[in-house]
Amino acid sequence: MRHEDQRPPAAVLFDALGADYERAFAGAPAHRQALDWLIERLPSGARTLDVGSGTGRPTAAALVEAGHSVLGVDISPVMVELAVRQVPEAEFRHADVRELPLEPASLDGVCVFFSLLQMTRAEQSAVLRRLTLALKPGGHLVLATVPADVEDVEVVFMGRPVRATSFAEEDFTGMVEAAGLTVLARHSIVFTPDHPSAEPEPHLFLHCRRAESGR
Repeated sequence: MRHEDQRPPAAVLFDALGADYERAFAGAPAHRQALDWLIERLPSGARTLDVGSGTGRPTAAALVEAGHSVLGVDISPVMVELAVRQVPEAEFRHADVRELPLEPASLDGVCVFFSLLQMTRAEQSAVLRRLTLALKPGGHLVLATVPADVEDVEVVFMGRPVRATSFAEEDFTGMVEAAGLTVLARHSIVFTPDHPSAEPEPHLFLHCRRAESGR
């Protein structure tokens, strides 16, 4: 078996896409709006986590520019190498968030942009519960997904086949709320990545907060 075949599918995909992914999504206004929303609510010098940090831009770069501490984690070593070069002020780790140690109530903010889609539904739910517990009471989390009632289906993403799992919009929102988050705002858009093979995609952005009680 080739070494590539032994890596997680998400690592294979994003190793291959590299900087093309950043260019394709650079013009996504809802992503920028979610980042701005989070940054407006973070305390000075906040501790933040960027799940599926990719090339480090725009998420980690925007958080660093706003004066916050950033840990980015990504399953793709190619993405981590790009991020380290592009956003040297942040910390990046080649890691699987499903296995990442998370200290309870240690984070002020968390970003999860499209980084759950290659997990099972049970894994997505478990990861969100862990991320919620890692937030301080009253901390904020922003996340995005492609809403669809699908499990382990093959789709073509930027010209490459990939298997994906997601939820319909209401079910995804319910899963987020069951993890212990309050959804403060919800935005549904259609976005076409800047790539020759890209198709229009439905995107769902949720702006969330952990309860002050530390639920």
